[in-house]
Amino acid sequence: MREGLFIKKNIDKWKQYQYEPATDPDEMAGQFTELVNDLGYSKTFYPHSKVTLYLNGLASRIYLGIYRNKKEQVSRILSFWKTELPTVVRRYHREIFYSFLVFTLFAILAAFSAAHDETFVRGVLGDRYMDMTEENIAKGDPFGVYKHQDQLSMFTWIAVNNIKVSFMVFVSGFILSIGTIWQLFNNGVMLGAFQYYFFAKGLGWQSILVIWIHGTLEISSIIIAGGAGFILGNSILFPGTHRRLHSLKRGAKDGVKLMIGLVPIFIVAAFLEGFVTRYSTMPVWLSIMILAASLGFIVWYFIIYPRRFEPPTPTY
Repeated sequence: MREGLFIKKNIDKWKQYQYEPATDPDEMAGQFTELVNDLGYSKTFYPHSKVTLYLNGLASRIYLGIYRNKKEQVSRILSFWKTELPTVVRRYHREIFYSFLVFTLFAILAAFSAAHDETFVRGVLGDRYMDMTEENIAKGDPFGVYKHQDQLSMFTWIAVNNIKVSFMVFVSGFILSIGTIWQLFNNGVMLGAFQYYFFAKGLGWQSILVIWIHGTLEISSIIIAGGAGFILGNSILFPGTHRRLHSLKRGAKDGVKLMIGLVPIFIVAAFLEGFVTRYSTMPVWLSIMILAASLGFIVWYFIIYPRRFEPPTPTY
């Protein structure tokens, strides 16, 4: 193809790439591919032509745009964990605290009920689970339930289940926060009944050292998900000076940010439950170290660290 025909055939496309640069990463990558093809053809047949220099410069500009966009995406991820999520947590410390109070109250009430009614724990946890646990205690392995599956299968199932539970706690906030309270009630009662049962069997300290290896992150995350549910419900109940729909969008956006922040925590909790909790005879110092590290992270990242950020009123 003659150089003039090659230029005439492609000049409109090149001008579009030059003067109307794409903002979408996929579209930008497509333009870069096109230019590389054109540049390769030009270098082959017109190696010393000005059009080759022009295409080389244009392709370089788009490549730098792609690289800059990729760099900004990485920076965006880092800023989410370093600044954006802690700022949201700081803004809604009160809702998370309310979730903690509600959950703890229901857990204490469940333990109190279990202490005064022998059938309460079985009614909450179910006959199948209770029969299996009593059988494990009789065999001298009270926490054998954490060993009945292979590690990978257990990790996968627990991770999916934990994320599902937290999602239900969150989206139930659409029912004017009442749904979230109900979900916190269910989970709090199960925890209270479960924990009381082991204390009643003389296994309280041992249950803390074993179960709370993963339970520290898991329960903390459910409580924080409850806070996200309250954010959602309160955005409907108390829109303030905003229109109710606008307030709901704002609350949903902030709640989703909290839930995104919980996903890796649930995955770590599932890993601990699937791969570590099964070693119920591990040294006490190791159990305490894992518990302290988990609790320390939750307290630092969700209580202490966010306090350095002002909780500004969001604008959307």
